[in-house]
Amino acid sequence: MSSSTLGRCRRWASPFTKANCSNKLLHSAFSAFTTRTSTNIAEHDSPSRPPPPPIRVGITESSGRGVFATRRIRAGDLLHTAKPILCHPSLSAIHTVCYFCLRKLKNLANSLSHGSFCSEECKERSKGFYDVEIRADWLAFDDYCRTHDLKYPLMVKRLACMVISGDATTDSLDTLQPTSLTTEMMLEMEEGFGLLRNALTKALMTDENVAFLTKQWYISMLARIRINAFRIELVGGSYEDLLSSAVASVEAEGAVGNAIYMLPSFYNHDCDPNAHIIWIENADAKLKALRDVKEGEELRICYIDASMDQEARQELLFQGFGFQCSCSRCLFGD
Repeated sequence: MSSSTLGRCRRWASPFTKANCSNKLLHSAFSAFTTRTSTNIAEHDSPSRPPPPPIRVGITESSGRGVFATRRIRAGDLLHTAKPILCHPSLSAIHTVCYFCLRKLKNLANSLSHGSFCSEECKERSKGFYDVEIRADWLAFDDYCRTHDLKYPLMVKRLACMVISGDATTDSLDTLQPTSLTTEMMLEMEEGFGLLRNALTKALMTDENVAFLTKQWYISMLARIRINAFRIELVGGSYEDLLSSAVASVEAEGAVGNAIYMLPSFYNHDCDPNAHIIWIENADAKLKALRDVKEGEELRICYIDASMDQEARQELLFQGFGFQCSCSRCLFGD
């Protein structure tokens, strides 16, 4: 992925089937979204303020949930912002970015071996799960992720520590659609599960604290993270400095980490998208319109490198996200 581009994510979904806590999580996300909208309406006289987020989540004809425009949107408009409900730095960047928000650290000399923070605020907000994490020896687990080139088990580890500390619930991600897993894939995940559970139990966690951490829960969380995680590339500077681009390469180097969001997870894919997602300084996401959008039109982002040819795009989308793309570009062989 180039420095001016977004990330990728898969959230092709079916209608809501949520547990109670997941309903609360989704309600909380929309409540915060509505609150920001109301605030922006009151402050809209200021030219520096973006217009209210003009979107709604609905059910599409072919791709489950999707995001739709509630009014006409202009190219470059800010659709909304989103904070991650779960994120983790990549192992290659763990000593160069904030362990909580993924902002690049200014003083690497003071970086801790386990992970450092860019501010006292991030340190305080991480206190719950961080106190759990530093009690365990993650050498074997991290080596497993590094040698197998895996990033999503790190996010399950973070979520497990959040559950133990009370920062999250076991069904925090249940609203998100899981990817389909073959028996072979589930068998491959067992090693990571064993290493994670061993690290936590050896850290003198009580049976009550880790009772939720079953193989079924671990695989279920991986299935959701795998298809909904965004690859975070910090562009720095400001949005105005960026080239208008919707390219998102899964194979590109330089990601500082991965994150899960609520609202952004409902955007479907298009090889010729009308919206994109960017990260300026940290894991807080910004969704922007790439071109003019009509009222009622679905807003879509690109999950992969849109510059690839049709055959390569189809193969990558099917292998990575489990669907056959039928966007206009693919239908016309572009």
